[in-house]
Amino acid sequence: MSLVVYLAAGLFGLSAVVLLRRPRTAVRDPLTLSTCVAIVLGSLVFVCSAPLTLATVNDLTGIPNFGAPLTYGMLCAYSCSLLILVIHWRGGPRERVRRMVLRSIAAYVPLVAAIVVLFALGDAHTERLTDLDTYYANTPYLREMILLYLVGHSAATLTMCALCVKWSQEVTGLLRAGLRLILAGSLLDVVGFQLTKYTAVVARWSGHDLDVLSTKVAPPLASLGALLCSAGYVLPRLLPLLVAHARSLRDYRRLGPLWSRVRFGSNAPRPPSSLWQSPRARLHWREVSIHDALLGLAPYFDDGVRERALTAARRAGRGAHEARIAAEAAMLADAARRAAAREEPLQAPSGYRLHATEVSGTGGLVELALALAHAPAETAAPESTVRTPHG
Repeated sequence: MSLVVYLAAGLFGLSAVVLLRRPRTAVRDPLTLSTCVAIVLGSLVFVCSAPLTLATVNDLTGIPNFGAPLTYGMLCAYSCSLLILVIHWRGGPRERVRRMVLRSIAAYVPLVAAIVVLFALGDAHTERLTDLDTYYANTPYLREMILLYLVGHSAATLTMCALCVKWSQEVTGLLRAGLRLILAGSLLDVVGFQLTKYTAVVARWSGHDLDVLSTKVAPPLASLGALLCSAGYVLPRLLPLLVAHARSLRDYRRLGPLWSRVRFGSNAPRPPSSLWQSPRARLHWREVSIHDALLGLAPYFDDGVRERALTAARRAGRGAHEARIAAEAAMLADAARRAAAREEPLQAPSGYRLHATEVSGTGGLVELALALAHAPAETAAPESTVRTPHG
């Protein structure tokens, strides 16, 4: 059981690591910070509730079952963090957000204090690592403590469900998908953890034994619900970044044919050496380097080569834009060949501007690279340190 709970805690906590990939930026963002705090507290709840952890805490403190109020208090803190997370996620005027956050904290701090006091007043001398909720369900003070932590967690979770339902009707895209995952995880927590706990405790009150619901059914369903919630927290924040990196990597590779043809003429400084660079950073460096090389090759642009290629492309049935890119690729290939051979630039520079230099982003360069990959190359430019006279 402990291994399963620790695994769930690790997977849950991994979400916080992902969101904290830039600690300085994350700490200044209330939404990211509150999300990470909620995830970390949720992970700590799993760690504290593991039988191995409970036994260790009991042994270190010398107090039987001391791990119980620790776990319950941590669960209440996690419940409070869920409310604070939703408040920040919902947004609004700063003063209103601050006021609601303080109200949530003011509600749960006394709840945690009450749990500790009730545990101190109760008689819990028999150590129970897996079935404390049901074993002490009829014990004075401990009975109230158990009910109190369950009610506190239920209030936060049901509030989370209601807000997710309401808000998911107002938003679209990844945010809606994230809210639905959080809703699914919260509902699973309500049905799979809270309802089974309530049922097992109430059964004890009526003289029946349904402890299996509390000891065997609730923990794995709570773990699954937490993992669904963590996916909902991370999805709207992480997926756009992953998509952006994937697109950057795709464009970086597509620019390969263009870069291999003109790299000898680039004077752009090398990027700072590091063990890992993001695809976006690599793409930016390649884009800057290619533009620098194109600037150096401009004196070699031959309008005659471009016009002949343009005529040929139009005869082949290509559209105006496609024909223009094909013609520019042919002109660039010719300019790169002559520059690499150290030929003299043209006496009268054409002054022609490539489409890739007129548009922002890498789209124009990618079009040119794809056209260049299919353009006939009489002599490929060598990958050397040859520089153009104007480089």
